[in-house]
Amino acid sequence: MSRNILSPRPTWRAYLTLALATALTGTLTACTAADAAQTNTRTSAARLGVPAAEEAQLAALARQVVGAGAPGALVRVDNGRGRPTVIARQASWARADHTLTADDEFRMGSNTKTMVATVILQLVAEQRLQLTDPVEKWLPGLVPNGSAITLRMLLDHTSGLYNIIPGDPDVLKTFTGQNTRRWPPEELLAAGVRHDPLFPPGTRYSYSNTGYIALGLVAEKVTGQRLSDLIQERIARPLGLKNTYLVNASDRTRSPRLAHGYEPDAARLAPLLWPGIPAGTAFVGPTRPAGYIDATWINENTEWAAGSMVSSARDWARFDTALMSGRLLPLAQLKEMKTTVAEESGNPNRYGLGLERKVTPCGAVWGHDGQAPGYSSWDYTDATGRRTVSVHVPTIFGIAAPKPAAATEALLNAAICAMLDKPIPTTALLNSAQHK
Repeated sequence: MSRNILSPRPTWRAYLTLALATALTGTLTACTAADAAQTNTRTSAARLGVPAAEEAQLAALARQVVGAGAPGALVRVDNGRGRPTVIARQASWARADHTLTADDEFRMGSNTKTMVATVILQLVAEQRLQLTDPVEKWLPGLVPNGSAITLRMLLDHTSGLYNIIPGDPDVLKTFTGQNTRRWPPEELLAAGVRHDPLFPPGTRYSYSNTGYIALGLVAEKVTGQRLSDLIQERIARPLGLKNTYLVNASDRTRSPRLAHGYEPDAARLAPLLWPGIPAGTAFVGPTRPAGYIDATWINENTEWAAGSMVSSARDWARFDTALMSGRLLPLAQLKEMKTTVAEESGNPNRYGLGLERKVTPCGAVWGHDGQAPGYSSWDYTDATGRRTVSVHVPTIFGIAAPKPAAATEALLNAAICAMLDKPIPTTALLNSAQHK
């Protein structure tokens, strides 16, 4: 659906933004006995990796995300020096559906864009595409003013194309499960371009899922293959990613490995809706305790090349490592991917070609984030790909209120710092007294 629901940006996603305020400074209280029992204990002689004290802090922060009202939280940190640290916390009511584990599949939302951009850049390296190609060359007549919009503009969100999700009301109804329409990619693109463009191509940045729908169609046009098959053949299979695949409009198989995702019910969701989303919008699914509905099986094909990947934290870390180390792209194309443009005013992050440079309290990292009905994910790596981090939370709007949003931001910052072997700063820690 979107990108970072926690970073500052003056778009609809910004209404889920709650940067850490001065009230969040302080020290983290000692890990409870329950945290200690669930955290992988070890000695320095047994293994390297995240120090035990920082692992306990991460465990307590994950527990606070759940304590603030989220259905669960999964953290995976690999600092490149030993076995990854994995922490899973979950509300007791959610465990009745599925016990959250490190190997679970997860709907990755807009993280999908990094894989799609990788396929496009592989085709560029093979001289089958050029970044300067106008979209009109490959999708004649499908994108208004397509002769002025290049593939690079689609990749770095400078095309000016209207953002189909959540902007288009018909697509939004399917996205939330209010209808079960199957959207072929061509119809998704048509729904996006029927809205007026936001600005002339190439003049500024505005995040657009519509642009990535177009890129998926370009990849299919130039190769004669389905995008899902391209991702399997070029990325998932060579890297041994056994839980990674793109959901197509025709897919109806339900994987038992997919973690359950949840959204607030209509009553709880109403005050959390952003301006621009119609009143009365609600997710549809089986009711669950704590004011949630189970959104796991909502039709996912409304995002396709913009956000319909399924993967696991372990698989995505392997992908990030392969990408940043140069295994998937030649140096020239990796350099293009890391050539960034400024995002919205006041946002320190910068966007490349399907890849974001994110500024954090412990330094800059590379990666992406994503949201799909019932799922939010943040997946990053250092510049070399040797260190990786994933924070997965099985909800979007369940962390929209101030308390869970702040707790999630704190957990993400702490996990990134642990990945980079830097002390977790006080601004990334929550005083548990504030969340009782």
